[in-house]
Amino acid sequence: MTTQSTTSPELSAPRTDELAKVFITERPPRPSAWSASATFGWRALLKIKHVPEQLFDVTLFPIMMTLMFTYLFGGALAGSPTDYLQFFLPGILVVSIVMITMYTGLSVNTDIEKGVFDRFRTLPIWRPAPMVGYLLGDGFRYAIASTVIIVMGLILGFRPAGGVTGVLAGVAVLLAFCFALSWVWTMFGLLLRSDKSVMGVSMMVVMPLSFLSSAYVDPATMPNWLEALVAVNPITFAVDSVRGLMSGEWPGTDLLWLSILSVALVAIFGTATMRLYNRK
Repeated sequence: MTTQSTTSPELSAPRTDELAKVFITERPPRPSAWSASATFGWRALLKIKHVPEQLFDVTLFPIMMTLMFTYLFGGALAGSPTDYLQFFLPGILVVSIVMITMYTGLSVNTDIEKGVFDRFRTLPIWRPAPMVGYLLGDGFRYAIASTVIIVMGLILGFRPAGGVTGVLAGVAVLLAFCFALSWVWTMFGLLLRSDKSVMGVSMMVVMPLSFLSSAYVDPATMPNWLEALVAVNPITFAVDSVRGLMSGEWPGTDLLWLSILSVALVAIFGTATMRLYNRK
């Protein structure tokens, strides 16, 4: 004896609608360039949350450099540590932040070695988003280091004639320049095979440029040939721009050259970085 089961149309229709919702769904909208970049920037900040030791280079290092140069060389170079601090603090601010920028390349190289970049490349996102995310996350580190150095300087006796406005303007100019400079290290992070190679090449570039600048002493006290070399150093443009703004002056020429240099760094090394990233 065969039993025939029937299903009423009223019961089958809702089930059919539910199945349709499962199998016939629209693809979610593609994230915008800013949304994707901000997400990767937040990822960089989460790394700091889980490994807070990463903040040592933006807190302890600037404090150590500021104290060491102020009290070891201040009396010999300017007569007193306080007088030297008025000239020196904008310089050490620039040098400290510039040195921190090299860690962008290290982060990129580490993610490549772990295979994380292979996952990024499969995502339907704006292609430069991972790179921009690294730079946004590092911008937070630069801001922390800037705050630490300025607060330390104020405690030691630094009194900027430009006031709060001049200090904020100087920090903003420095952060913009460091954002552009970081593209150089992202290229090295993609190009070189290990994080040690990235660190070695970065130090070879940063250290000479930092000491052959106007950060520590007035270039007018140098030999003529060395003064001419220091005058065209990118770090000198950054130091003189920040120093002028904090002093309440308008460093028109230095700021113009720094802006041109920053745009050139992004155009040249940003393009090279993305070509390497697409081929990696």
